[in-house]
Amino acid sequence: MERNLISHHAHADHPIAAPVSEGHLERLLTRAKLPARARILDLGCGEAAWLVRALSLYPDATADGVDLSDTGFAGAAEEAGRRGVSDRLRLHHTPAAAFTGGEPYDLVLCVGATHAFGGLMPTLDAVRGHLRPSSGLALVGEGFWERPPSPEQLARFGAEPGEYADLAGTVARAENAGFATVYGHTSTPDEWDEYEWSWTGTLTRWALDHPGPDGEAALAAAREHRDLWLGGYRGFLGFVTLLLRQS
Repeated sequence: MERNLISHHAHADHPIAAPVSEGHLERLLTRAKLPARARILDLGCGEAAWLVRALSLYPDATADGVDLSDTGFAGAAEEAGRRGVSDRLRLHHTPAAAFTGGEPYDLVLCVGATHAFGGLMPTLDAVRGHLRPSSGLALVGEGFWERPPSPEQLARFGAEPGEYADLAGTVARAENAGFATVYGHTSTPDEWDEYEWSWTGTLTRWALDHPGPDGEAALAAAREHRDLWLGGYRGFLGFVTLLLRQS
């Protein structure tokens, strides 16, 4: 079963696809204070939950979503139609690192998708290339170490010691890349638990409802993810979403 399809089923009850609540998602987008007729880009948009909500908040904005997920785009189109923003949303089936948008954007998002560029710093470099000079904003969601993990935990998580910094170090990395932090949200333990229980539980339910090879693969993925979370990064890995402006 393809990883994109597993992710699609796992996020069915939590389409934000990050440990961020609905309220905090809208607060982050509202604090962007976008200008009239803003252009918005999401690199690694999945089902475009962030873009659909942004278009609802900014009724004269337009948005481009970039991803490789056909199933995610189907969900994005359905939700955009339900919210009445389909005419202002364009979806591009292409690697995030290969996308060229032509005109600059007022807001560029990459939340929980920095792996598409190889980490936070390459992501910030890529984002800068899409931003409107001076006034453009970036909304970037990234992991950080709540407390230093042991070598055993790093090995289980498949991470390198310097792959993430602590929270202060993560902000410093962004600012050293030429951005100023104008707002941010640090995901709470409750948001993390809601996200992870939803991810693993929703995928488990789908697997039990679909016996056969796909169901077995989905159930194995749910259990592997849950074990990695509960026995690995829970309490060690945090998540921060930073609203950044070029400095």
